[in-house]
Amino acid sequence: MRNIMTFFLGFVLVVSSVAAQNAKMSWNFEADKVGEIAKGFTNDVGKWEVVADDTAPSKSNVLAQMAKSLGAAFNLTLASDTNYKDVDITVKMKAIAGSTDQGGGIVWRAKDAKNYYVARYNPLEDNYRLYHVVNGQRSELKSADIPHTSGWHTLRVTMTGDHIECYYDGKNYMDVKDSTFKEAGKIGLWTKADAQTRFDDLAVSGRP
Repeated sequence: MRNIMTFFLGFVLVVSSVAAQNAKMSWNFEADKVGEIAKGFTNDVGKWEVVADDTAPSKSNVLAQMAKSLGAAFNLTLASDTNYKDVDITVKMKAIAGSTDQGGGIVWRAKDAKNYYVARYNPLEDNYRLYHVVNGQRSELKSADIPHTSGWHTLRVTMTGDHIECYYDGKNYMDVKDSTFKEAGKIGLWTKADAQTRFDDLAVSGRP
């Protein structure tokens, strides 16, 4: 009997461990109220709110960055209940407006509003770039040139240990190793300056 119980408890621990290592969360913003920040998200910098968009991949609500911030501002919203180290994150993004900056991207391993990784696409510059932001100061890790086309596009980032890969519409454009942030952190969304951008179908899986 004792052997059976030992086996059972060992099995439960293994299953629990695997589940923890593959925890999944997703947001399509359909249950959120238009005109307000999505439930569970912060409004650290900028003006983040749910808006209706009939072109949205999962109609019709999306999370939008609405502010026309100054050029040095990093508009940021974090998913409060997230805490991931190794991750696989995807989001659909559509650039709406911005004369200084456009587009936006994904944040992960965020300690707070001034320390995190971010991979962003900028339609004005036709490039996809990976940065780390340390104490509010941004440093580029890699860049890839991608001609802009209008409409919705899919950004994806994976990170395991110090290995980061960044995808745009299913193609891997950046492969980097960096160990600036080694611990688990929050995920989120990001734009810069006056970039007004909409996001939908945010999803993450990985190891908490």
